[in-house]
Amino acid sequence: MGFGLFGIVAAIALTATPAVAQELTPAEYNAALLTSLWLILAGCLVFLMQAGFALVEAGMTRAKNIGNIMAKNLADMAIGALAFWAVGFGFAFGSDGGSLIGTDSFFLSGMSESFTDGDVLATPSFFFFQVVFAATAVTIASGAMAERTKFSAYLLFSLVMSGFIYPVVVHMFWQGDGILSDLSIGDARFSDFAGSSIVHSAGGWAALMGAVFLGPRIGKYGPDGKPRAIPGHNVGFAVVGVFVLWFGWFGFNAGSELAMDNWVAHCIMTTLLAGSAGVIGAGAAIWRKTGAMDVGMAGNGALAGLVSITAGTGTMSFSGAVAVGFIGGVIVVYSVLFIERKGIDDPVGAVSVHGVCGAWGTLAIGLFARYDDAFLGREDAGLFYGGGFDQLLVQAIGVVVVAVWVLGTSAILFKVLKSTVGLRVSAEEELAGLDVAEHGSPGYGPEPVLVG
Repeated sequence: MGFGLFGIVAAIALTATPAVAQELTPAEYNAALLTSLWLILAGCLVFLMQAGFALVEAGMTRAKNIGNIMAKNLADMAIGALAFWAVGFGFAFGSDGGSLIGTDSFFLSGMSESFTDGDVLATPSFFFFQVVFAATAVTIASGAMAERTKFSAYLLFSLVMSGFIYPVVVHMFWQGDGILSDLSIGDARFSDFAGSSIVHSAGGWAALMGAVFLGPRIGKYGPDGKPRAIPGHNVGFAVVGVFVLWFGWFGFNAGSELAMDNWVAHCIMTTLLAGSAGVIGAGAAIWRKTGAMDVGMAGNGALAGLVSITAGTGTMSFSGAVAVGFIGGVIVVYSVLFIERKGIDDPVGAVSVHGVCGAWGTLAIGLFARYDDAFLGREDAGLFYGGGFDQLLVQAIGVVVVAVWVLGTSAILFKVLKSTVGLRVSAEEELAGLDVAEHGSPGYGPEPVLVG
């Protein structure tokens, strides 16, 4: 199998001075061009996921906050692109003898405008593919913090998350000199092909800290402490958003192959099957528990299945992908209910979908991995294929490291924000809706007045 996301880590360390393009044969040039085009196409699919997140979050929250939801998602892309270009890409891929930040790290120093020895991973097409991943990791927190967060505080969170917290996670695992890039136990090496933990859990754990520091929305819990339902205003938005995300996920997972080869179709198939199984798993679980098939929960089941397969999309068989996605769908239902009972108000279930199911998807490699994704270095690594417990253990270590880093740094960040600019709007502003309080006008216009 070809190298997975950041699998060719030695080839992506940037040089201190711009590289000089070398003469390529027509075959080499065409191969490099095809890879570059695939990264751009896959990146465009992931870029579209920003619209999917916006629709899901807007649909699952109240009409008085739709403008604020859209503003945060718009800001995540804009701020994320600039911050990742300025410093984030350097934190993620800078190399200086093993240090975290290389001397070649900032403002894409050494980024080539053309192919160098066919190395597409040192061109803007690679940066583009990475920056949309960074925006995804950041915007996950938007939904968990919905309906009560100061817009100014959220902008600062987005800046630090995309410029520092997330890029350091990337450097730990996906960069050649990262401190955990060679995390292994015996023959078992840590693998996270497209980012169940590195992207999704990173965003999920930041979302958890945001929800904890903010506290629940007004009216979410009764005097007895029991949670109350606060229905979203548009289930149609939410479901369309799920489909947009699902569509973009084919670029997210298959693009992480970083080459247009026969394994791209394999990753697309495992992504399709896991998302489908997630819908069935979540739908069945919530139907059994409540007696009704909640549409929003089924939609979250699709996302849970997709998050769950993201790490193992290149290692799983098709049947393994179905099992992993189905289990992810069941997990998300019980995780959402558990977190809600613990007094943590997550309006869209982001912590469960991305944090919890991201951890599950990373661990699932230790159970279901059948093929080598160029991280594992061996086939049949999963416990169910006779690979032993080492792979499961090394996956667990990686999950914990990501959780500790993001929970710790985001907790510090939210504490600082809460103590300085303030994190939460006033009760009056929350009740009126953030569209008016933070943006000056309602997200929906007034109802038309019929005359005559």
